[in-house]
Amino acid sequence: MNIHEYQAKEILAEYGVKIAEGGLAYSASEAVQRAREIDGSVWVVKSQIHSGARGKAGGIKVCKTHEEVKVAADALLGKKLVTHQTGPAGKMCSRIYIEAGTKIAKELYLSFLIDRSTERVIMIGSAEGGVEIEALAESNPDAIKKIYIEPAVGLQDFQARKMAFALNLDTTLLNHAVKTIKGCYRALRDLDANSVEINPLVVTESNELVALDAKMDFDENALFRRHKIAELRDNSQVDSREVAAAESGLSYVGLDGDIGCMINGAGLAMATMDMIKLAGGEPANFLDVGGGASAERTEKAFRLVLADKNVKAMLVNIFAGINRCDWIAEGVVTAVKNIDMKVPLVVRLSGTNVEEGRRIIAESGLPIITADTLAEAAEKVVKARNEKVSQMSKGE
Repeated sequence: MNIHEYQAKEILAEYGVKIAEGGLAYSASEAVQRAREIDGSVWVVKSQIHSGARGKAGGIKVCKTHEEVKVAADALLGKKLVTHQTGPAGKMCSRIYIEAGTKIAKELYLSFLIDRSTERVIMIGSAEGGVEIEALAESNPDAIKKIYIEPAVGLQDFQARKMAFALNLDTTLLNHAVKTIKGCYRALRDLDANSVEINPLVVTESNELVALDAKMDFDENALFRRHKIAELRDNSQVDSREVAAAESGLSYVGLDGDIGCMINGAGLAMATMDMIKLAGGEPANFLDVGGGASAERTEKAFRLVLADKNVKAMLVNIFAGINRCDWIAEGVVTAVKNIDMKVPLVVRLSGTNVEEGRRIIAESGLPIITADTLAEAAEKVVKARNEKVSQMSKGE
């Protein structure tokens, strides 16, 4: 789960990380009021969306008067920002953060991530901040310092000092840097975060270490014990289909294709999506209905998939273990009848009571295309999709 910049800063500030003075606004008038409350003569108006590269998309504006703050707020609120991370759909800006301008002497980079390949927390830092770390890793990998942290032991003081030295800081800032580094690690550890990133972490002209931007994302599976973090979720920044799926207890991720998928098991779902692409199609979603695909749950899954108007065909691929194929088949038949599907449907069943499940599908009288293997199902759904597109182009 991602959160906004201002939320991440509020969390990190509680762990001793210094941030610039700022305030949240939902309207241009509130933005001007926030600017009046903040000391100084320069303010930065920042769009609050779940994406990086906001500055390149025009989502961050430097203002020198209250009138400029008002104009900037009007230009951002209610507008969609498109960055390389949001994709062409963009994300709607419904809130902005007004922050005091900072005189920057030096920009740094600092982050903590979960490295699942080594089962460690990795601390990454660079004396070259304000740039995309991926690009820096390619152009100048020696500029990036990585330190691995053993979770059972935690971040050690010598490791924090080692990173502080790697950031090429003045000796007068080393203690502050160590405090900042340890604060970020504690936030990651205490709140079940997957990552904490500060880019840039700046040295000001008054020789202070300040987090000018901050990002955090959290482990969805741990939110049940992090109620305060769960309350920070902004559903306006999430695909509405994913929100509906979460409310129904389904695992759903929207994609850009036009072949809808309903599958049980994450591994089978990934394999099915690969087979669809291999057959020349593009999946419209990842949807794992899990092990308890009752008739009601199956219908919810159908409605969720078909809520995407881009879907031109749908594939149901079920390997029944805990479930039974006859239960799944009954759920599919009921769902198709209740929804009145307008797109072709391919169903592939395998596992417990598969013959009974296939019989129920065959005797339903519905125009359901069946398949015995995953490869056959992928080929049939891509063919059905192509025929549907051809019909639509002819106006049929």
